[in-house]
Amino acid sequence: MFAVRNEESALDIVQDSMMKLAEKYGDRPAEELPMLFQRIMQNTIRDYYRRSKVRSLWTTLLSSFSSADDEEHDPLETLEVESGSYTPNAPDAQLEQTQVLGIIEKEIKLLPPRQREAFLMRYWEDMDVAETASAMGCSEGSVKTHCSRATHALAVALKAKGITL
Repeated sequence: MFAVRNEESALDIVQDSMMKLAEKYGDRPAEELPMLFQRIMQNTIRDYYRRSKVRSLWTTLLSSFSSADDEEHDPLETLEVESGSYTPNAPDAQLEQTQVLGIIEKEIKLLPPRQREAFLMRYWEDMDVAETASAMGCSEGSVKTHCSRATHALAVALKAKGITL
């Protein structure tokens, strides 16, 4: 069984699990609820680690383009270069960052529409699988498939352009 070390995340997982149990299985006999809750909790923890793994991949990728001395900087903010939320100090670093972000944006635009939509909702809007599935009008499995394919396609495209972690 997995352990979630961040207290806030653990509490969110418990709350999400309780909500899923109440929404989907509230009509079940009381003696079935503990086992159902156990299974829902395990699945919610797995989803948490999957999201963390993929988000970590993109955070690591994007953080390689930000300043090493700014530990509190959220690497995902680098995507908002046009709004001026983050700019490196050195002109050459600014140019490199702008070029890399342009490449990333271009590659995202080249993704098939459903993959692009799922990817942006899940990893940049930080929506969970259920929220994304609801917004896209598809199953949770479809969201996971679209995201996996999008992530793989982006990694391959960026690697082909010489952008590595």
